[in-house]
Amino acid sequence: MPNESVLIIEDEKLVRWSLKERLKKENYEVHDAETGAAGLEILGQSLIDLILLDFRLPDMTGLDVLKKTMTAWPETPVILMTAYSSVDSAVEAIKLGAYDYINKPFNHDEMVVTIGRALESSRLRREVRHLRAEQQARYGLSNIIGRSPAMQEVFRLIEKIAMSQATTILLTGESGSGKDLVAKAIHYASNRMNQPFMTITCSALPETLLESELMGHEKGSFTDARFLKKGLFELADGGTVFLDEIGDMGVLLQAKLLRFLQEKTFKRVGGVKDITVDVRIIAATNRDLGKAVQDGRFREDLFYRLKVIPVSLPALRERREDIPALVKFFIDGFNREFKKSTRGITGEALEHLMAYAWPGNVRELRNVIERAMILENKPEIALEDLPREIRDWVQQEDSVVPDGFRLPESGFSLKQIEQEMVRQALDKTAGNQSRAARLLSVSRDTLRYKMKKYGLL
Repeated sequence: MPNESVLIIEDEKLVRWSLKERLKKENYEVHDAETGAAGLEILGQSLIDLILLDFRLPDMTGLDVLKKTMTAWPETPVILMTAYSSVDSAVEAIKLGAYDYINKPFNHDEMVVTIGRALESSRLRREVRHLRAEQQARYGLSNIIGRSPAMQEVFRLIEKIAMSQATTILLTGESGSGKDLVAKAIHYASNRMNQPFMTITCSALPETLLESELMGHEKGSFTDARFLKKGLFELADGGTVFLDEIGDMGVLLQAKLLRFLQEKTFKRVGGVKDITVDVRIIAATNRDLGKAVQDGRFREDLFYRLKVIPVSLPALRERREDIPALVKFFIDGFNREFKKSTRGITGEALEHLMAYAWPGNVRELRNVIERAMILENKPEIALEDLPREIRDWVQQEDSVVPDGFRLPESGFSLKQIEQEMVRQALDKTAGNQSRAARLLSVSRDTLRYKMKKYGLL
């Protein structure tokens, strides 16, 4: 790996020479220039990690060079050097983006330390940008697989919600349906993407500890509170807090959460001062919150406050057409992770995956593919590589003809069978699309898509 490079733009030959010799001893690659124009030319030709810039140059001022540098190479730290310091010039240099401002004559040891700090700060900024770019790629919308009508509707909602000013979102869906992925996709598609994304599972902690985690606590507020602690709401200021399994939150804490959602203020445990923050709350649950309200386990006012923008995620059995794409996505991912070269899955195995009910939804499918690829090393995942409950599912289902289903008397196709099933489900429910969708174990959006396809709308 090459040494980091430093450019010295300084018109005094002795200062330039002495700095260059000292920095070479510190294993820096050193370039030097006598004028601002020469320095800018070097910047255009070489990769420079840091600039030492004199304030007064023969052809222009250091501030002129700094302005051009910040426009063309804004990530390169600049340390300004001058024998004619003033408060105004120092303030202007920092405002323009200089890392530091050093008076001449300077101590070479102190200069080396300042250069080291500036380069470390620059490295950290690059790492943060790299990590954020990785997170955006990893949790972006492209990582949520779904071509079904139900998922296309979810995608449209996510895109609208992400760029909106909405600060409260409720995700509902069965366990394993991908609520955490949707929460991250909303965050990383929004203008909050460069701010923190904090997540906590409400069922994992007792109510008192959960309150401390969310809102923080003051020193001495309870027995083990030896220090002041900031909670997730404070730490995520400007970003997003994901409250998973919100249906398991205790009623007392629900009241405090409601106040926070309404006023954007809260008090730390044991505190008296109101703290105001700007965070987006994404809550998720696999429970029926409406029923929890009726049973007195969830506050009605909080329920309606959370439900301002609801997003319902379909179960995998309601969007079976997405299974082939999901399988391919998981196989490609595990090929990279396990350094394997599995090409795909056999038609017979895929047929069983398409027929299975998937009580654990996408998470269960992912685990099935992971298990098959860990235990076997074949060109394709075969039927015998799948768990027994999936292998046996089709035989179990094939032995039973669904109630009310009648094969056509003279010839039939799969398309005709599907059309007939949709028609009979609608007849049986007197045209009630929600009930018909439940009978067919599909989402209402999928049913409407099929109805439109077969001219039943």
